[in-house]
Amino acid sequence: MIVWLAGLYSKQFTFLNVLSYHSVRSLMAILTALFISLWIGPRLIKYLQKQQIGQIVRGDGPETHFSKSGTPTMGGVMILTTVVLTTLLWARLDNHYVWIMLFTTVAYGIIGFIDDYMKVVRKHPDGLIARWKYFWQSALALIIAVALMMTSTRPAEMTLVVPFLKEYMPYLGLWFIPLVYFTIVGASNAVNLTDGLDGLAITPVVLVAAAFMLIAYLTSNVNFANYLFIPYVPKASEVVIICGSMVGSGIGFLWFNTYPAQIFMGDVGSLALGAMLGVIAVLVREEILLFIMGGIFVIETLSVILQVGSYKIRKKRIFKMAPIHHHFEQIGWPEPRVIVRFWIITLVLVLIGLVTLKVR
Repeated sequence: MIVWLAGLYSKQFTFLNVLSYHSVRSLMAILTALFISLWIGPRLIKYLQKQQIGQIVRGDGPETHFSKSGTPTMGGVMILTTVVLTTLLWARLDNHYVWIMLFTTVAYGIIGFIDDYMKVVRKHPDGLIARWKYFWQSALALIIAVALMMTSTRPAEMTLVVPFLKEYMPYLGLWFIPLVYFTIVGASNAVNLTDGLDGLAITPVVLVAAAFMLIAYLTSNVNFANYLFIPYVPKASEVVIICGSMVGSGIGFLWFNTYPAQIFMGDVGSLALGAMLGVIAVLVREEILLFIMGGIFVIETLSVILQVGSYKIRKKRIFKMAPIHHHFEQIGWPEPRVIVRFWIITLVLVLIGLVTLKVR
C-alpha cells in the first residue's frame, strides 16, 4: 500500500523513490512489525487474562511445567496480525506471491485457532481431532501447490535445488506438487512440535526467516542468482518483505515469550509460522535448505516419530520423553539451558545453510 502511494507522489517528493528498494522496505517491515507487536502484546495479554484463556498443562508432562498452567495462550494471534498488517503496508500487492503468503498465514492460523479454542475455551484436552487437523493442513497445502504450479511462468520456479551441486537442478513437473505438499505440512507440524518451551520455537523461526530474507533477495536479483547458480525468480522479491515482517513480529513476540513466558503462541501461531516457512522455501526454491537450517524442527519431529514407533514395535521408549526438548529437561537440564542451546544449534545450522549458497 505504501509503495503504491509513494509511486503516486514520487514526482513531487523525490525522496519517496527510496521505497522502491527492497532493502529499505524490508528494514521498515522489520521495524513496523516489531513496534506493532510491542504495542499489541500487553493489551492482548491483559485481555486473555481477563477472559481466563490460559495454557492447559497435561498431567503427563514435565513437573516443572505445572506452574505454567493458566499462562495466557493463543499469542500467535498477535504474530499473525502483525505479519498481515506489515505485509499489506510494505509489500507490492500486485505480486501474487504476496497473496499466496497471506492466504497461508490466515488459513493455517484458522486451523490453529480452532484447535486452541477447543482446548482452552471448550476444554477439550486434545483440541481439534488429529485427523481433521491433518486433513485441512493437507487440503490447504495441495491448494497452494496447484496454485503455484498453475501460475508459474518460468522453469526456474519448478526446479529442485540441491545444495553443493550447481549443475544438477532438475525440472520437477508434476513432482512439484508432492514436494510442496510435504514441505508445507511437514514444516507446519514440525514447528508445532517444537513449541514446548518458552521462546524455543519463535527464535529458530526468526533466524530461519532472516536467512530466507537474504536468500529471497539473492534469488530475485538476476546477477546474484547467476553468480551463485541458483534459480532466478524475480517474483520472489516481495518475499523479502514478508520475511522481514516475520522477523520483526517474532522478535516482538519473544519480548513477552522469553523465559519465564508471559504468553504462549499456541497452535494458532506455530502451525501458521511453520506453514509460512514451508511456503517461503518453496517460493525461493530452497526446500532442502529449509531442512538444513530448520534442523531443530527436524530433530524434534524425528524424536516423536522414533519414540512412538519404538514404543509400538518394541514397547520401549528411546527418550525419557518426547519431543526431545522434554528429554533434556528430564535428565536435569534447566529449561533456559535447553532453550539457549537449541538456539545456538539453529544459528549454526542457518550459517551452514547460507554457506551452501557459495559452495556449489
